[in-house]
Amino acid sequence: MKLNKPNFWDLKNSIFSILLLPFSLIVLISILLKKKLTKTIRFNIPIICVGNIYIGGTGKTPFSIFLAKELSALGKNPVILRKYYKSHSDEHRLIKKKFQNLILCQNREGGIREAEKSNFDTVILDDGLQDYKIKKNLNIVCFNQNQLLGNGFVIPAGPLRESLNALKNTHIILINGKKDPEFEKKILKINSNLEIFYSYFEPINIEKFKNKKLLAIAGIANPENFFKLLKENDLNIEKKLIFPDHYEFTKAEIKNIVEDVKNENLQIIMTEKDYYKIENFNIHEIEYLKLSLKIINKTKLIQSIRTFYD
Repeated sequence: MKLNKPNFWDLKNSIFSILLLPFSLIVLISILLKKKLTKTIRFNIPIICVGNIYIGGTGKTPFSIFLAKELSALGKNPVILRKYYKSHSDEHRLIKKKFQNLILCQNREGGIREAEKSNFDTVILDDGLQDYKIKKNLNIVCFNQNQLLGNGFVIPAGPLRESLNALKNTHIILINGKKDPEFEKKILKINSNLEIFYSYFEPINIEKFKNKKLLAIAGIANPENFFKLLKENDLNIEKKLIFPDHYEFTKAEIKNIVEDVKNENLQIIMTEKDYYKIENFNIHEIEYLKLSLKIINKTKLIQSIRTFYD
């Protein structure tokens, strides 16, 4: 059974976090041992890793798609590579809708070997920062400004997959949200060479939902980010339904939701990722919010990535 993210992961001084700290210490020690004992493999193809430290909801996949398209425009032949998880089929569909070159693999080493044989000239690892055996040429770490580090603890006491020391081997930071000088100072203390960029999501079909009462559905890692975006665009959310990340809806379940709101005259709106899970149901009463990822100082970011090829 899939569970929602614990609320205390984003709360300071939670008793639950404090009680779980000994387990987080065990996780940290195991990560350090794994790093020391893992032999790094070098490949004959450049590898760009788009990863995160905060577990889920940082915008890795949209940025991987953006990067693949930008590299293609520069004359490169990139492929997005993801480790296959059956429960992540929503993200697989999302990538395939927007960029055709996708390798799903049981292990990343095998996937990279496949990319080498298939004449791609760049591998974009969508996730994989914590796969220490792969030598990456460029590490890009994504954050969402709404969460950043949460309570700052490693799982299970908090939402971090590893400590901030991972940024010592990172080249570029991408923060989805507003400029945050305090956070910049914090991470630059760890690695003064970090290049920090900001992004935001621009709704491109927002007019469709203006002046309507909405039932907003989100089955993503941080559903409040979706609801906040709707409110920032002056949309009227009457009701919310929250499901766990990568939740697999059934057709009967979606039909029941549609029936339940018929008499309330509510328009149902979902995230794009959630919609791809149900598009084959042919239920026309549900729409999704289309978003376009925008990078502030995009030209500078692309130039920084281009130096990686020089």
